[in-house]
Amino acid sequence: MRPVVHLLPKVKHRVFSGHPWIFSTEIGSVDGAFSPGDIVEVRDPRGRFVCLGYINPESTITVRVLSREDRDIDEAFFKERVRQAVEYRRFLFGLSGSFGDDPGGYRLVYSEGDFLPGLVVDIFAGYVSFQTLTLGIDRWKETLIEAVNEYVSPKGIYERNDAPVRRLEGMSLRTGYLGEPFDPVIEMDENGVTVLVDIQRGQKTGYFLDQSENRLLIRKHLAGKSVLDAFSYSGGFGLSALKGGASGVLFMDASEAALDLARAAAGRNRFSGGASFEMANAFDALRDYERSGRKFGAVLLDPPAFARSRKMVESALAGYKEINLRAMKVVEDGGILCTSSCSQHVTPQEFDDMLEEAAKDAKVSLRVIERRGQRADHPVLSGVPETEYLKFRMFQVLKW
Repeated sequence: MRPVVHLLPKVKHRVFSGHPWIFSTEIGSVDGAFSPGDIVEVRDPRGRFVCLGYINPESTITVRVLSREDRDIDEAFFKERVRQAVEYRRFLFGLSGSFGDDPGGYRLVYSEGDFLPGLVVDIFAGYVSFQTLTLGIDRWKETLIEAVNEYVSPKGIYERNDAPVRRLEGMSLRTGYLGEPFDPVIEMDENGVTVLVDIQRGQKTGYFLDQSENRLLIRKHLAGKSVLDAFSYSGGFGLSALKGGASGVLFMDASEAALDLARAAAGRNRFSGGASFEMANAFDALRDYERSGRKFGAVLLDPPAFARSRKMVESALAGYKEINLRAMKVVEDGGILCTSSCSQHVTPQEFDDMLEEAAKDAKVSLRVIERRGQRADHPVLSGVPETEYLKFRMFQVLKW
């Protein structure tokens, strides 16, 4: 017998509308003994079956939904979910060959977006970065690795379970090769540009594939322009700008290791003549450029997430406003601003409202060129706003 989670009456449970999370405040009682990470059955206040999921009382999200069918949750279940996720990427990108032989990069499994909450699988030129971020999914780690090997045939797998969120689930942090070791700095093709991915030490899984289409998009608008790529990380946006004919790109990041990757990639693409590099805090640098009167034809802002929780949104929006206001002031009249937020807790409306306030204070008008989000291999589920985390905006900046 599975343990049974009973939902509280007189509560608006989003799980009834397809949401995959059940919070501790929604649960009345649990019948039966269980250990954190176990599969449980969820029933509504009238005792009717709702779904199956895994439970972890240490997490605010106490139950994460796995299936809305009453069925066995076993090895075959998880392997089939991985297969479905991989096949969806084949459909999205029109691929027929092995992902292990593909020179590009793809998110093969995106957690709740692929109905495997807590599992993230990225592949970069045949090498997999693997994360199990919740206790319930981590318990099936070996089965999931078997499935990745079976359906993806990667050249190698590296475990990136060093995300701090694991501690919130009561798990330790760990990294390492899952199989034979390989050179962790991987050369990958993105939209005809060679980028370098440090699968071992890079941020998150090693590279941010969610912005791939947005990097391609900027090219036609930046030809002939001098570009500041702030928060450049390993240079994805700036390299794409150079590919599109930008007259020059200043790559700026607070990490010298990230700039080393960007510098090496610029060399591999023979972009070195148009690339310069500066290790700096973008907030300080933008303020200095404003004071000195330095201008750019385009500024690209792709900062890390400023809001790790809903409680941090107010301070995060203040930070976003500061960097965007400064960027608007160092863009030439008629120049381009590309700006992003990957903070899940900042809604698209909050982000756009902040940009309007920044534009007013900077005394500029923003002519909208594009409003976009993440690439489709990071699926957005209707009715689950948390899956639509990336906000990307492209504007022409017009001085008053």
